Amino acid sequence: MAKGKKVCKHCKAFVEEDKCPVCESTNLVENWKGRVIILNPEKSEIAKKLEIKRKGNYALKIS
Repeated sequence: MAKGKKVCKHCKAFVEEDKCPVCESTNLVENWKGRVIILNPEKSEIAKKLEIKRKGNYALKIS
């Protein structure tokens, strides 16, 4: 599992601050696996499957 970068435990977005810019959660973890970058959530089949509504970087799995 990757470590170092923080990921929101609620929406799996990568976070640089102490608060998620997507869902505003402060529940962050550093253990994650896999990454997906969503550029156009309206047209992305992956974003639809993962229920991602905003463009950005997301972890595929967190622990």
